[in-house]
Amino acid sequence: MIINILIAIVLFGVIIAVHEFGHFIVAKLSDIKVNKFAIGMGPKIFKFTKGETEYSLRLLPIGGFCAMEGEDTGSEDNRAFFKKPIKNRFAVLVAGAIMNLILGLIIVIISTSVTEKLGSNVISDFRENAKSQQTGLQKGDEIISINGMRILTENDIAYKLQNTDDKTYDVVVKRNGEKINLSDVEFYYSFYYYIDEEKNSYVTFKDKSEYNGDKELSLAEYKIDFTINITEKSFLSVINYSVRDSLSKGRMIWISLIDLIRGKYGISDLSGPVGIVSVIGETAAIGMDQLLSLMAFISINVGIFNLLPLPALDGGKVVFLLIEFIRGKRVPPEKEGIVHFIGLALLMLLMVVISFNDIQKLIS
Repeated sequence: MIINILIAIVLFGVIIAVHEFGHFIVAKLSDIKVNKFAIGMGPKIFKFTKGETEYSLRLLPIGGFCAMEGEDTGSEDNRAFFKKPIKNRFAVLVAGAIMNLILGLIIVIISTSVTEKLGSNVISDFRENAKSQQTGLQKGDEIISINGMRILTENDIAYKLQNTDDKTYDVVVKRNGEKINLSDVEFYYSFYYYIDEEKNSYVTFKDKSEYNGDKELSLAEYKIDFTINITEKSFLSVINYSVRDSLSKGRMIWISLIDLIRGKYGISDLSGPVGIVSVIGETAAIGMDQLLSLMAFISINVGIFNLLPLPALDGGKVVFLLIEFIRGKRVPPEKEGIVHFIGLALLMLLMVVISFNDIQKLIS
């Protein structure tokens, strides 16, 4: 557990540092005075001052900040944040999220580079009695979309099929260079199995009649009833796959946020720091490529989440910039500060509730 916590601290530390560095470097390029640059929150572990900025590492690895002159209050300094043009302030606010998205892409490229094989959207073969083959798909088909969702990587296929309850699907494939629309495609195959405890392996049967022993058989059911072609790795294929995979991760995050708003998921389905530490430990045990993929997902998630128009987030601050642009004058900083304070308090309360749920899941 200690190892998992240390891995999580390093992982989040890098993500937070890159985010805050985005704000910092664009502020410096915009000649905005930066008073403090901190990684973490709470008491300072150590600090040093260079030039006009105090740099510090803090005890709690749950955030960080880049405190600019006049960001939340008034100031007579000509290099204060609010005295700069709106375009400069906008660039500073979104820079952190953009850096997280760039970091996510870089990590995906590294993860893809160390992966032995690259998947594709092209069907290489079918499982025995696969429904998709019986209802329209063929070997060599490249799956372009399922129920209107563009398929960027093989992970999108699994995500779409496993997260919808539809019985049939509208599928667009590329076959012999031509796009073909297929309706009412079904995906399904099943088998029976038992676990051989001596060999620690699964023994599978297509049908119960194939087994004459005394073990109790279990039924496994899957929608992914085909296998896919493997793409040969090269510099260009790694870059191409990494870009598509990054876009796919971003889209999954966005879809999940929309589903959360629609009520498909509840608070009990969310994970906070405690739950993420547990997931990091499980992922690290699988392999470095999976851990890197998770880190990329978290970094992209942080980038997208920070751009949401919610108080206390970068996106919420951008909303006040838009209001200022429309009104022609700044919203009084004390009023904006109250809104962000309330938003931050609500976010902290939500984090406490989610962490409590995470702990209950671990001990149950």
